[in-house]
Parts: sequence; structure tokens; C-alpha cells
Amino acid sequence: MKKQQQQQQHPGGGADPWPHGAPLGGAPPGLGSWKRRVSLLPFLRFSLRDYGFCMATLLVFCLGSLFYQLGGGPPRFLLDLRQYLGNSTYLDDHGPPPSKVLPFPSQVVYNRVGKCGSRTVVLLLRILSEKHGFNLVTSDIHNKTRLTKNEQMELIKNISTAEQPYLFTRHVHFLNFSRFGGDQPAYINIIRDPVNRFLSNYFFRRFGDWRGEQNHMIRTPSMRQEERYLDINECILESYPECSNPRLFYIIPYFCGQHPRCREPGEWALERAKLNVNENFLLVGILEELEDVLLLLERFLPHYFKGVLSIYKDPEHRKLGNMTVTVKKTVPSPEAVQTLYQRMRHEYEFYHYVKEQFHLLKRKFGLKPRASRPPLRPQFFIPSPLETEEPIDDEQQDAEKWLEDIYKR
Repeated sequence: MKKQQQQQQHPGGGADPWPHGAPLGGAPPGLGSWKRRVSLLPFLRFSLRDYGFCMATLLVFCLGSLFYQLGGGPPRFLLDLRQYLGNSTYLDDHGPPPSKVLPFPSQVVYNRVGKCGSRTVVLLLRILSEKHGFNLVTSDIHNKTRLTKNEQMELIKNISTAEQPYLFTRHVHFLNFSRFGGDQPAYINIIRDPVNRFLSNYFFRRFGDWRGEQNHMIRTPSMRQEERYLDINECILESYPECSNPRLFYIIPYFCGQHPRCREPGEWALERAKLNVNENFLLVGILEELEDVLLLLERFLPHYFKGVLSIYKDPEHRKLGNMTVTVKKTVPSPEAVQTLYQRMRHEYEFYHYVKEQFHLLKRKFGLKPRASRPPLRPQFFIPSPLETEEPIDDEQQDAEKWLEDIYKR
């Protein structure tokens, strides 16, 4: 009797099996008394199914975090740079950031987009590599941007073993170094208004530039005469393969990567390209504001680009650009332009996204944005050759050797 009195009673009758409170997670089935107690504390009420769901969510989060870290994540340099720049915007920080020590990346990749001023930048890099002593690694392959898995592994291996600090440049879609166990480099690139890029490429393939009348014949010797003189409006409005999707889906794959879906015009490739811009690219500039691009490259990567703007502005260097104006370039009709714009709507969404990010960087460093109202439809223009055209390719021309000698002295 005394032993029974020592047992604590609860409202349902009988001894309370947990005199100090029920264990976390609730009582086993059949113990209704504990359910009544829980009703007094509604904020603690949950079922075994809810408990299992929470644990499964936690497990997925932990696995995702683990895989993200194993996958490399953003390069360490970009994380350091974001800390250097801070989180402020132009609204609360009108001037340049305070003086700090800028992190120095020893591995930079410029996976240059075709007809977006890449030869201009490469020529400058050849001069700068001599002045600053970094290793400029170029490739003789210009027409293979999509690689098999083995080709990716081989190229990444060759790049990673280059003498550091290096800057590697090639026309190639984004490569994920961390996927193959390598250190992810800092990427840079420049893009251009998509329709202007397409028109520049269209007429250059047919008629070349002022470097020589036969320049275009060397590049496209097998092009038939009727194809070479095909009217641009007919090509667009009659949906010739050269002027229709997926041939117009050109810029995004350089940032999306080597996945097969990166070649298909659509939201998946677009969003993946944006993600890579945020996580792996130090800077993606726009060719229409090339001087500001060079200024930011000089600020972010002084070990590579110090003095680049003064070289670019040199009168002799500028005179060189006049040789690369594409001949016989014409502007399509408004109807053809609108058709192109509709076919390249994903390209334009990406272009405007990059342009917005680029302008944000400019504001962080106190550079004044160009005063212009965003148009309701894209503006198309004939760009000046010194801003958007590409200089002579010094791999094929000896006449420019004198310019390199000037800056070596």
C-alpha cells in the first residue's frame, strides 16, 4: 500500500511512467494521457510524420552543403574580393571603397566570346605579359568550344600545370575545374549586344575587313557565291539556318558550360549561365563600354592589367583598329531586326542581366553610369571601330610587330 502511494498519479488514472516529463518526440501509441498533456502546450504538438519530415529536410540540407563544398564552390579569390568590395551599393556608398589590400589570383581564364572584342584584349595581353612578367597561355584552336569529358580533363590538366601566375585565353565554353579535382580559377569575359554581335559575324565571314580583299576567302573558302551574297533580310525572314535558332543561341553557352543542355535555347541554360557569372566570374564586361571594362580589370587585376588603359588609348594603337572594320556591313530592316530580337530573347535577357551587374560594379568604384533611359525595344547601331571592332590578329600579321616593340622598351 505504501509503495502504491509513492507512485505519482496523473489525470487519466494510474502511475505516471515519466514523473519528470515525457521524452522528446511524444509518447508511444496507446498512451492517451500524454496527448492530453500536450494539448496544454500546443506549441510542442507534432506527430511522428512531422518529425520524420524535419529530419529528412535536415539530412538533405547537410548533404547539399557537403556536395557543394566538394564541388569547389566559388573560387577563394572571388570570396576574398566580395569581402573587399563589401555589401554596400551606390545608394549608401557614393565613393570608392576604402583602401585595402586587393587579393591576387594566380590563375585567370578568359574564355573569350567570338566577335566581342577578344582580339583587342588579346593584343593588349601580349604587351602586358611582357611588361609584367605573367604567363600568357593561348591556344591555336579557335573553332572548338564544346568538349567531350576526356577533352575537358585534358585541357584542365594542361592549364592547371602552367607556370603561375598565368592567364589562359581561348574560345571555349565555361569549364568547371573543381569537377575534375582542380583549383577553380577566376574567370573574366566580355560580351556585346547580341544582334550587333551576330551582324558583325555575318558580314565578316562573307567579306572580311580592310586588312585585305582576300581575307574573307581565307576564312570561308568553301562558301558558295550565292551564300556569300545572300541578303541579310532574306536570311532572317526566310529562316535560313544561319539566321535562326539554335545558331543564334551563341553567348549564353560560354557561361552555362559544357552540359548538353547548355546548347539548347531555354530557361535552364539561361539560369545556369547567370549562376556561373555570380559564382565563378570576376568580371563580365560589355563591349559598348570597353574603356570602363579595362579600367575595372586594371583595378581588380593590377598584376595583369596595370597600365592597360594608357596602352589602349595610345594613338598608334587606336590607328590599328581602323584596319578591322568589317566591309559591306548593312543594317537589316526593322522587321528583320525585330525577328532577330524575338529569336534571341534569352540572349538579351542574359545581356541585360550582365549589363546591370557591370553597372553595379562601376557604381561601387565611383564610375558615372551613362545617362540613358532603357529603351522599350533594343537599340541597334553601327558601333565605332575603336570601341567594338577587333584589331589585327598578330598571329597572322607581322605589320603590327612594331607596336609591341614600342611598349617593350
